[in-house]
Amino acid sequence: MKKKVAVGMSGGVDSSVAAALLKKQGYQVIGIFMNFWKDPHYAENQTIANKCCSLDAYNDARRVAENLNLPLYTFNFQTTFKKYIVDNFLKQYEHGLTPNPCVRCNQFIKFGEFWQKAKALGCDFIATGHYAQIKKDKKGIHLLEAKDKAKDQSYFLYSLDKKILRHIVFPVGKLTKSQVRKLATKFKLPVSEKKDSQEICFVPEKEHYEFLKRHLKLKAGDIVSVDGKKLGQHQGLPLYTIGQRKGLELSGGPWYVVDLDIKKNQLIITNNPQDPQLFSDIIYIKEINWLQKIKLPSNLEIRIRYMHKGEKGVLSLKNKNIYQVKFPKKQRAITPGQSAVFYKNREVLGGGIIMKATKTK
Repeated sequence: MKKKVAVGMSGGVDSSVAAALLKKQGYQVIGIFMNFWKDPHYAENQTIANKCCSLDAYNDARRVAENLNLPLYTFNFQTTFKKYIVDNFLKQYEHGLTPNPCVRCNQFIKFGEFWQKAKALGCDFIATGHYAQIKKDKKGIHLLEAKDKAKDQSYFLYSLDKKILRHIVFPVGKLTKSQVRKLATKFKLPVSEKKDSQEICFVPEKEHYEFLKRHLKLKAGDIVSVDGKKLGQHQGLPLYTIGQRKGLELSGGPWYVVDLDIKKNQLIITNNPQDPQLFSDIIYIKEINWLQKIKLPSNLEIRIRYMHKGEKGVLSLKNKNIYQVKFPKKQRAITPGQSAVFYKNREVLGGGIIMKATKTK
């Protein structure tokens, strides 16, 4: 009896090729189009409100499904998406943090909720077009980097429930992007030349600032240099992040954001790109999700942002729920709210949310 797999189909080339490959491999494939929350503001202004689930995206997914002779269903995740992704995104910025909505979306929606609904339909597996690999051996199941390091998305997947991993398939994880596009042409898929989408899906603009301005009550305050000089006014601390250079609109720059002082509502900046206050060698991490058991302290490769090449650091348990990483050399612009992900030999061992960064005294 054929194994049944639900493929998340966004209308993009990666998920479309994933579906085609699984059908070719003999699976019983059903396509799932996920419908997420859309900001009413964009609908009123007749702009695309969510790139992942726009009408164009649905039509592309439908055409691909018809091409492959697959059924296509829609899962409505609007309410859960708003609660777990959008509301959290706004809350984190409101508290001076820089969140990563893709991590939470994968955890709660694209894999968590998706698997529950797919399982109810009798599916054995779920699949997506993510660039990552899952391998099974005698020791268990492992989440690994994709073959194509330039497209690798394993950083965003550390928060997945380990119990779900064994039910996930990543068909394009062992391919390069160029190979995927060639396969799309070979399978005669109508999206073979479609461009990739890389921005936050529920923010149609290239930057998220206008979205924050609409949904948060921003309070202007002082911009202050590291030596205490008042240099101007900021528009609201949620519009800035550690290491940011653009958008400060001050002469005498370039200027770099060093810190956000929430209590004083001050933005602290420097015009020295090598300012010591931009560098830290210790980070504290919360909300850890482990995919593998390891002994602590442990010397691991730590990635502190997407596409970060990774740096060796010693991970240790600080107290019951807080972990510490000590880097042998200082890292620039570590950003609270982002994820620190732990790797060893290209395998994702786990990760968590950066609470704060500091320096060895």
